[in-house]
Parts: sequence; structure tokens; C-alpha cells
Amino acid sequence: MPSFDIVSEVDWQEVKNAVNQANREISTRFDFKGSDARVDESDPLLTVRADDDYKVGQVVDILQLKLAKRAVDVNCLQKGEVKVSPTGKAVQEITVRQGVDTDLAKSIVKRIKAEKFKVQVAIQGKQVRVNGKKRDDLQLVIAFIDEQKLGLPLQYVNFRD
Repeated sequence: MPSFDIVSEVDWQEVKNAVNQANREISTRFDFKGSDARVDESDPLLTVRADDDYKVGQVVDILQLKLAKRAVDVNCLQKGEVKVSPTGKAVQEITVRQGVDTDLAKSIVKRIKAEKFKVQVAIQGKQVRVNGKKRDDLQLVIAFIDEQKLGLPLQYVNFRD
């Protein structure tokens, strides 16, 4: 029975490379000369630090550009609000979302079942498994999910006949 999985994955090596490139560009740009602007990376979190909130916005733009050049979808970024400390330094935390959370998975299952495709849909941890009797049915489901605006980049992996 043909099946595939709906997942949301980010290549962390590419994210690390983009962060390194962004930090390198920030250190050489004239408008950041003498400032303490940088991007710190820990596994699900990117922390943008700068002198003020305007520079935080500029650093985020540079980071998004570097991520896009390295084929990382910027829709997986969930930006927090900019926090300004009493010393005047600004910090923004950006979460890199990975995996299909349960609310989104339930929404995907509900949408597929509402369209009455001839497939079975099951939530398995951080992914959604779709089974069907025909490959064409699965391809219709993929096309349907691509049309939906779910707010998270999705990939279709583990396609089996």
C-alpha cells in the first residue's frame, strides 16, 4: 500500500553556516562598526543581539537573506518580540520551528478528511503518515496540502509503493 510522510525539517548545518556568514558580514559592515551586533545559535533558538531595536531588524534581515541563499525556508522562523535591556542593548529570540506540532497535524488531518480523499491519515509523533491504495490519490493529497497556507514549510518524505 503506497504511503508517504508529511514532515517539517530544517537542515541545521545550513542554519549554522548561514549564522556564521551573517556574523561575518555584520563584523565587516560599516554601519555596524563598533557595535556588539551578532547572532548566537543554540539548537532550536537563534538569538539576535544589537545596540538598539533598529539594528536588530537589520541583523534579522541579513540573517534571513543568508538563510534564503542557503535554501532554508524563512517561514520556519518564529520571531519573538525585541526586548531592550536597561543598558540599552536589544535582544530578539527567533525560534527555528521543526516538526509538525500536534495542532497543525490535527488541522492537516481534518482538512484531508474534509476533502474525502480515499486515503487514511494518521499522526505519528512529529509527522503525519498518509496511506492510500493508489499513487494518484497520494499525489492529489500532496497537491492539496501544497495549496493550503499552513504557515510552516512542509516536505513529503518516505514515499513508498
